[in-house]
Amino acid sequence: MIQKQGHWVPYELKPRTTASTAEKKRFFASHRIVTGEEKWIHYDNPKRRKSWGKPGHASTDRYRLQLMRLSRALKEKRPLYAQRHDKGILLHDNARPHVAKPVKTYLETLKWEVLPHPLYSPDIAPSDFHLFRSMAHGRADRRFHSYEEAQKWIASWIASKNMSFFRRGIHVLPERWEKVVSSDGKYFK
Repeated sequence: MIQKQGHWVPYELKPRTTASTAEKKRFFASHRIVTGEEKWIHYDNPKRRKSWGKPGHASTDRYRLQLMRLSRALKEKRPLYAQRHDKGILLHDNARPHVAKPVKTYLETLKWEVLPHPLYSPDIAPSDFHLFRSMAHGRADRRFHSYEEAQKWIASWIASKNMSFFRRGIHVLPERWEKVVSSDGKYFK
């Protein structure tokens, strides 16, 4: 981990390539983008347990299962996509479980595209630059003593936000993506 502009980030970024306008239009002209991210929220846990699996194996399988559940949920919640044969465009990070062969193969069977972006781009997903940043301000001096307490706070925080809050994060994604791709490895706020 290295620190950039007051934030700890996983790696020094590689040089980034500029995205073409045509590529940007192709990805952002529709509402097909699906994205998600994880955020660790720490709490005091006196009963810590070791829970490591085989290196690379469990994470890859778990991620593939998450994609299967996501695909089913999208078909249920957005049946027009299935009827029109539109396929999703997935924005996910380039972590090893996400680019492993079983995951790539499953994405091919779904016929989903992956939104291209440079390696180690922690500042590209709306959940990172919009949702989690706002959530961090809301829980600044708050301490949780159990998983349930943290889960309850998160659920109430999400419920307190109106739909326009979430739309705002999604609507700035095209500009944010272009900025990330063309920033040539520099972090920004």
